[in-house]
Amino acid sequence: MIGLLPTIRAIEAKKTIALANKETLVTAGELVMKLAKENGVAILPVDSEHSAVFQCLRGNKHKAVEQVVLTASGGPFREYTKEQLENVTVQQALNHPNWKMGSKITIDSATLMNKGLEVIEAKHLFNVAPEQIDVVVHKESIVHSMVEYVDGSTIAQLGMPDMRHPIGYALYYPERTHLDCIAKLKLAEIKNLSFEYPRKDVFPCLQYAYDALKVGGTMPAVLNAANEVVVEAFLNGKISFMQIPQIIHNVMEEHICISSPTLEQILESDAWARKCSGEKVGKC
Repeated sequence: MIGLLPTIRAIEAKKTIALANKETLVTAGELVMKLAKENGVAILPVDSEHSAVFQCLRGNKHKAVEQVVLTASGGPFREYTKEQLENVTVQQALNHPNWKMGSKITIDSATLMNKGLEVIEAKHLFNVAPEQIDVVVHKESIVHSMVEYVDGSTIAQLGMPDMRHPIGYALYYPERTHLDCIAKLKLAEIKNLSFEYPRKDVFPCLQYAYDALKVGGTMPAVLNAANEVVVEAFLNGKISFMQIPQIIHNVMEEHICISSPTLEQILESDAWARKCSGEKVGKC
């Protein structure tokens, strides 16, 4: 959430935005994208998944897009049962199999909330409906995302799991440049690429993000704020892993949503959700 106001100020200063902070669009996507359009500012995605979609869209018309497919690694608990998740530790949750990231986003990956936030981000970046955004679990993290077109063709962007690629793509856009620091993809050595449906019954945060997106208004900001509070609480040993989605869901249920909110209303909803989440954490 901390990236929202600086991004708005940068847009007002008519700076091209290379956006790595997904929470900016999660909390205030409609407002930010409208402001960017009014100021003639390009927003270039740096998230690996959204960079992949951005690349797959180049040269094609928006009306030809059938579906955007975001890939998810599944995190360290991809094959865990609900019972196994009851006792996972912070250290286990921080042990991501493919990516080395900060603690907050690593926990979000473990709960699949990171993918939920990316669904909301994709809606705003690419102007697609929630039902046009799908998620598949791809444990190898080689296919970074895909776009399916109305003629049945699917275009995918592949590469080694290395954030230097999407960062470089945004910085040099619309050109491509040599990035010798990034290992080249050798599919014959990788051999297998697997895909499966996410288990929303075990990892409900993904569904909560879809729910927040469909409700709209201030609900995505509340989802995000609650998540930030409970993830910090989990990292500090105050709640269990399975209490993360429980508290988020309870906060969402209590929120009185505001449609078409102003920036001030978004910030107020964020503050309310943080207070409400903190109170619930305190009762655990």
